Amino acid sequence: MNFRSMEEFWSFYMSQHSKPATRRWHFVGTLCSMLCLMYSVVFNWWFLIFVPLFGYGLAWYSHFFVEGNVPATFGHPVWSLLCDFKMFGLMLTGQMDREIKRLGKRPVLQVY
Repeated sequence: MNFRSMEEFWSFYMSQHSKPATRRWHFVGTLCSMLCLMYSVVFNWWFLIFVPLFGYGLAWYSHFFVEGNVPATFGHPVWSLLCDFKMFGLMLTGQMDREIKRLGKRPVLQVY
């Protein structure tokens, strides 16, 4: 599936993160990867290995065992990373619920 804009992909991305627990796992994974990145820059470069392990590991866990779907990263890695940071920012600022309501129940095609 090809997407023409970030907003178009964002709608699909959010449909793949419909459960609050999935979004929470993503938030924790993104936060842990950011903390590992900061730690590695300041103290020990070997810690860089944990950045993708935490970020992707916790997110993918949520897709396979909570949401029951395949991570969008497999088909659209750059779009997914950008949307993950957008979702993280919305959750951090308490705007995620408003965004979920804004998107509503839009019909979105599944990617196989």
